[in-house]
Amino acid sequence: MCSKQLQAMGLGTHSNTLEIFFSSKAVKNKKMTNLTEVELNDIIRSVINMKPDIKDPFYVLDLGMAKCIMEKWNSKLPQIQPFYAVKCNPEPIFLASLAMMGAGFDCASQAEIEAVMSIGVSPDRIVFASTCKPETHLKYAAAVGVNLATYDSSIEVEKIKKWHPKCALLLRIKVGDDNYARRPLGNKFGALPEEIIPLLQAAHTAQLSVVGVAFHLGSAVTHPEAYRLAIASAKMIFDTAVQLGMPRMHMLDIGGGFTASPQFDDAAATIQAAVESYFGNEPGLKLISEPGRFFAETSFTLVTNIIGKRVRGNVKEYWINDGLYGSMMNMLHDPDRVIGTVKPLALNSYPDNPTCSKLMTYSSTVYGPIANSLDTVLTDYQLPELNVNDWLVFSEMGAYSASAGSKFNGFDTSAIRTYLAYSNKSGESKMNGNKI
Repeated sequence: MCSKQLQAMGLGTHSNTLEIFFSSKAVKNKKMTNLTEVELNDIIRSVINMKPDIKDPFYVLDLGMAKCIMEKWNSKLPQIQPFYAVKCNPEPIFLASLAMMGAGFDCASQAEIEAVMSIGVSPDRIVFASTCKPETHLKYAAAVGVNLATYDSSIEVEKIKKWHPKCALLLRIKVGDDNYARRPLGNKFGALPEEIIPLLQAAHTAQLSVVGVAFHLGSAVTHPEAYRLAIASAKMIFDTAVQLGMPRMHMLDIGGGFTASPQFDDAAATIQAAVESYFGNEPGLKLISEPGRFFAETSFTLVTNIIGKRVRGNVKEYWINDGLYGSMMNMLHDPDRVIGTVKPLALNSYPDNPTCSKLMTYSSTVYGPIANSLDTVLTDYQLPELNVNDWLVFSEMGAYSASAGSKFNGFDTSAIRTYLAYSNKSGESKMNGNKI
């Protein structure tokens, strides 16, 4: 496959591309595969060659990867509908892709609800999964028919009663300690055990319908067995509600925290067994989840340009045009994850060997563009000798990247382009430009 086979289409055609991709017989009837490294590099080179004078960073969204991940979810957790956490990556074309594959959506604000509904998602496929919602956002949810939300305080019950009395509720609980995930959430969200009965009673007194229980173990769960403990706790709350004279609950939200790694298989097996053990005889139970990272992380690749260089002794220092105040904010919380996922594309220095195969590497530091020393992306990282206008490619950069960036120093993360790509396995890859 050569770069001449790649095609770029203009802004506004991406919806047509999605229709073609998801309706084709090849996609419907066969398991899709993600782009190979060679295909991805050809896509990246095609993007760069389209506008060689423009060196801005950009993303490549691999639709084949996104579909593979959905297939994996449906294979391992077929009874649980994913409600994708929009905060993880709100790229509209990605949301539309997930919607076409049957996902619901976890929204935490009016803006996120608007974004999801703007692509045609019906309100019954949205859960307002913030336990503390501004009153104006509650009024908006009521107006557009988003009638399912989480809560974990009596004050939230009062707000919902006043502004959205038709809203069904999920009681979000805190489960166990905060050592289950790389980024725990329990210090801020979830009812404590001693608060559960008062919160159930508060909602019942307010004549609000509590339809189920929600929990979230945190981002990037490291101990799959924690799901069993959480599901067991949810079952106890289902039974407690009946004992309090409330209608029997019928929904369980197991939250997120999944990664698209082999560990997901262990988590899925644990969840399946726990649901069968504790809820096997529960009639009409609806199971949902709120994965974000699982779908977004590996579907996006970030491509950055080297804009500066300095050599100090044996260390090569490079500046790139995105960093910790932009798409790489996630590295502050998970600095070790990036190791092995950053590769050079030296189109300027080594046009006949742009991937720098077999070249000597050196201890290198990579800085972002911001005028702040905190914006240090990589230290003591092995890279070949590179120069200004070469590129660095960061794989697995879809989770909490563009969504968490800023406009500090005028570098606008939200303006970074995204390009769609997929392989049709007929010897040709396709690409579509978005945000061009």
